[in-house]
Amino acid sequence: MAQITSLITKTRVNKMNNFETHIQGGLPVVVDFFADWCGPCKMMPPILKEVKEKVGARAIILKMDVDKNRHYAEKYGIQSIPTLIIFKEGQLLWRKSGVSSVNEIMQHLSAHLS
Repeated sequence: MAQITSLITKTRVNKMNNFETHIQGGLPVVVDFFADWCGPCKMMPPILKEVKEKVGARAIILKMDVDKNRHYAEKYGIQSIPTLIIFKEGQLLWRKSGVSSVNEIMQHLSAHLS
């Protein structure tokens, strides 16, 4: 069962269908694939928090623990972490492995905001 954390609600989403519903929706979704043991991954939460403050309700930001969600790590070919993927309406719009800056994320996200 998928366990993802939403920076919007700060709650755990415990059903795979919820993840699929989010990425199929009309809002852009930034997914941070991470692991608790990953040092560089620990740099992403404050960056993603700042992105969320900038975009508000116009985008969804989720964290996906690859150790707890191996199915999704395999499905999206996650081979290094952190990896960020932006989805909208089921389409993968942008992907990057490694730590990303607020400006870099916003550059790729802003074109898809309503």
